[in-house]
This record gives sequence, C-alpha cells and structure tokens, in this order.
Amino acid sequence: MHDIYSKERFTAIQAQRLAQEIAFGPIVFQVSRLMVKWGIFQMLDDHKEGLTMDEIAEKAHLSHYGAQVLLESSLTIGTILLKDGKFRLAKAGWFLLNDQMARVNMDFNHDVNYLGLFNLEEAILNGKPEGLKVFGSWPTIYEGLSQLPPQVQKSWFGFDHFYSDNSFEQALQIVFAEHPKTLLDVGGNTGRWATQCVTFDKIVNVTIMDLPQQLEMMRKATAGLDGADRIHGHGCNLLDEATAFPEGFDAIWMSQFLDCFSEEQVCSILNRAAKSMREGSKLYIMETFWDRQRFETASYCLAQISLYFTALANGNSKMYYSEDMARCVETSGLKIEKIHDGLGLGHSIMQCVKA
Repeated sequence: MHDIYSKERFTAIQAQRLAQEIAFGPIVFQVSRLMVKWGIFQMLDDHKEGLTMDEIAEKAHLSHYGAQVLLESSLTIGTILLKDGKFRLAKAGWFLLNDQMARVNMDFNHDVNYLGLFNLEEAILNGKPEGLKVFGSWPTIYEGLSQLPPQVQKSWFGFDHFYSDNSFEQALQIVFAEHPKTLLDVGGNTGRWATQCVTFDKIVNVTIMDLPQQLEMMRKATAGLDGADRIHGHGCNLLDEATAFPEGFDAIWMSQFLDCFSEEQVCSILNRAAKSMREGSKLYIMETFWDRQRFETASYCLAQISLYFTALANGNSKMYYSEDMARCVETSGLKIEKIHDGLGLGHSIMQCVKA
C-alpha cells in the first residue's frame, strides 16, 4: 500500500472542512456540473477580467436568483473567485472545464451512477447491484447495456473508451512484438480493440468472446470497416463455469475486463483461459490497478470507481489491487512474465504464460 495512507494527511481545520465537503457532496457535484453545462465556467475563462453577477445571469439565460445561488455556492466550493464585484475562474474550475478526465468522470457519475448510488447500502449488504433497478431488472449492467437510455449509454461508453483508448497505441506495441496470428479478445465489447488490431497488423485474426447481445453491438460498430472480415464473434456467458475457452489462440487479451468480476470469478475465468493455452501462448491483462498509479489523484479516482461496480454493474467487483490480481493469476496455473506500467492514463499490462 502507499505510505501516504498510513498517516494523517490533514490538519484539524482541513479535516473539518473535508467532512463538510463530504456531507454536502451531492450539492457540490450538481452545482459544479451545472456551472459546466450552462457555460458559466467557459464564459469566465473567456473573460479573464471577470464578469458581474448580472452579466453572468444574462449570458447564461438565468434569473438573478438562479445565477446567485450557483455563484455563491461555487465561490465557497473554490471553483471561482470574486474580486471588485467580478467573478473569475479559479484553478479548480479550470480543471473541471478543461481536464477531459474530469469531464468524462462527471458525465459518468451523473448519467450512470448518481441515482443508483442511493442504493449503495443495499448493494453492499446484499452483494447485488441494487442501484441498477433505476434502469431495468437485469442481473448485471452488461446484459442491459444495449437497452440503457441513449444518454446513459453515451456516458458509459465515453467513460470506458476514454480510459482504454489512451492505452491502445502502447498496448499494440507490446502485444504484437510477439507477432500473434490469432488473438482472442475476451469481453471485447463494441470491437474497438479488435479494430485497432486488424488495422495495426494485416494478418491477425481476432475473435471477440462476449455476450451475444454485445456481439450484435460489435457487428454493427465494425460493419464496413477495413479488416472487419478478420473480426469474428464467439458468444457465451463467462459467468457460467461450464463455459470453456476456445483453444488454439496465440494471444488472449483481457482489457478492463476482469474488474467486472469478483475474485472468485476472476480465478475461474483465468483458470479456464489457462486450460485453453498452449506452450508459447500469451495472456495479457490490462487494468488500471489503483496501487500502481504514478499520482495519488488517480488512485483516488479508481478507488471511487469501484463503487460503480458495487452499486450498478454487478455488486461484487472492483478496480483491483495488483497483488490481489497477481494471486488470482498464480492460482490459475499461470505466471506473470512481465508487468508493463505507465500505459496511457495509468494502465498496466500483466503479461502471463502457463506456469
């Protein structure tokens, strides 16, 4: 674990302030989201000299009262400043406006998580994604992904793709250094990684192993793309322990996949993957392990994202501590050949072979 978590980080005054920020967290979040959505942070960024409350209300098409409550809240949050009767953008507001990760996380939390997190208590006690009922009656979010409201889908995929896509270029170099001719993409979703693979290498054939409804989304997303004839589907339910992995692949790829399962399920999946591998086959696990991050802010974000899995996704998985994943790898008849850190926005790849 990081040494930073072994000692007190705040003075008494700072800790008291943090306690109140936590208590008012839902309000702080929604106020800040509206400051972005209604363009108030942007107009303050555009007018470095500052704007009065009335000017902001007029430009944002808000009543004086609406502008006032948002600005006074934001002022005390620390996202804006006030001097000589004019409001200006503070550093935190600038990051909410310009940091793409902050924007993706905010959309994801508002559209996907916000309502469902009300049921976090039930989810933890029952081990089920009790918050998912705000969208439907599926056992996990993955069965219902294709049926979620369009804006929820947009934010879910925006979040998923933002974190994975930033690592793809480096990941391709690692995987194709071994020159695989066949690759099994486990949990390949809409086929973004598979598409990258067949574009990068003109020989490789990629088979996506996923739920049948996910494969339908993949086929629509890849239709007509260059190399789509080398992308295949293998429909299955990986939670069914009787589901065997197809054999004969040079490489098995799992990107942001195992964090969708409990430790027991991870061990089952890896065990079945290991049984399908031959000598020389490689298995690659790409995850954002919260303990292998360069910056503590990234660890903070990942630890909070775990609660999305608890409340909405499946009720029993998380963003993994790397040693927990390593233990699952080793108990499944595999060994870690190498760990590649620092990919994209904090991904690591565990490169595994049969033990």
